[in-house]
Amino acid sequence: MNIIVCVKQVPNTTEIRIDPVTNTLVREGVESIINPFDLYAIEEAIRLKEQYGGKVTALSMGPPQVEDALREAVSMGVDEIILLSDRKFAGADTWATSYTLAEAINKIKDYDLIMFGQQAIDGDTAQVGPGVATHLDLPQTCFVRKINELSDNVIKVERLMEDGFDTVEMTLPAVITVVKEINIPRLPSLRGKRTAKNAQLTVWNADDLGAGSDKIGLNGSPTQVVKIFSPTLEKDGQKYEVDTDEAVEILYNKLKTLTNK
Repeated sequence: MNIIVCVKQVPNTTEIRIDPVTNTLVREGVESIINPFDLYAIEEAIRLKEQYGGKVTALSMGPPQVEDALREAVSMGVDEIILLSDRKFAGADTWATSYTLAEAINKIKDYDLIMFGQQAIDGDTAQVGPGVATHLDLPQTCFVRKINELSDNVIKVERLMEDGFDTVEMTLPAVITVVKEINIPRLPSLRGKRTAKNAQLTVWNADDLGAGSDKIGLNGSPTQVVKIFSPTLEKDGQKYEVDTDEAVEILYNKLKTLTNK
């Protein structure tokens, strides 16, 4: 059972900076962490490997510093790590990102299951996993809370819904995104950290993928951020010192005025 886990390195929430020219997140030189939701995907992939055999490959796209996140994945139990790093990838929206990841997965070829965390904390779109499935023309299920069955060609999962969960069966290969209810991620072991330090990192650029410049990075992004700003917090209120009957009448009239707007 060969599993690919797509991992994203995100800025620490206390260190977010925006490039005023491109309106994109500044990632280089900023303290970063593995996207917390991706830790659950990594953990579940490792558990499946331990149960069914095979290998786990962690795949990520970003600047050279993303190597740290991939090596952390190795310290947890991932077998192989691949980094997609090229200036041409910069500024990609979810469509261009999912296209680039899909091209890398096509290059890997040997896989049974592709896993993602439910979303990234820096964008919260939850679009990249489904986007990769669409580019690869694979079945997909999002918000998986439990894997009930996994065989050579079938996976059965429980998908979290607003009012409970439903059970979904798909043929393999397939794409799933997982929620934090699925497991508790393990801490890296001392042996894992030693392994991570010496692990071989494979780095691919745009030419290695054969990706056209019109489909990657800012040039390949059909959506672009026009403006980013911090919202201002405004408070407005009125105080009345009246008896109960007057208070009810005042509240009624205020609500009536708001309703008629």
